[in-house]
Amino acid sequence: MRFILSMLISAAAIFGIAYVSEGALLAPMEFWPTAVLAAIALAATNAVIKPILKLLTLPITLLTLGLFGLVVNAIMLYIVDWIVPGFDTVGFLETVLAAVILAVVGAVAGKLLDKD
Repeated sequence: MRFILSMLISAAAIFGIAYVSEGALLAPMEFWPTAVLAAIALAATNAVIKPILKLLTLPITLLTLGLFGLVVNAIMLYIVDWIVPGFDTVGFLETVLAAVILAVVGAVAGKLLDKD
């Protein structure tokens, strides 16, 4: 149940970022199914590809004192853009900012869900 609630929060965050930024961070999506598919694809890429990518980029992450982790999160959004039709990223800095917002929303939601 926690996983489904986490996916719905992630989908709402993706849709919210696209809606509030009016396409400045993520291109607006027309329907909720696209946001839900993007959230599922993001969870899958974070579970499968992100650990490998973090291991490969560990030296760069150490040199930048962890800031390269933001770029890794943006790469995950680019992969989701490639996989899910109707989900589009706008630019590199905008995608990094969207990844930061998604990470903050995910962290807050995780803390709220852990209180149960």
